[in-house]
Amino acid sequence: MGKPKKRTSPRATGARRSHLLLKLARAVNAKSPVKAFTTRRESAKPVAKPVAK
Repeated sequence: MGKPKKRTSPRATGARRSHLLLKLARAVNAKSPVKAFTTRRESAKPVAKPVAK
């Protein structure tokens, strides 16, 4: 996935490159069968629950 370019002027709140990337990735994940990486927690594989005896 392409990266948004860095701005030359001071950024507005929420316009940080990583935030823009996160917004794009979540938009892709909402529609596409191929999932983009968002955050470590969001993109993590589900943890298997221990089997009770």
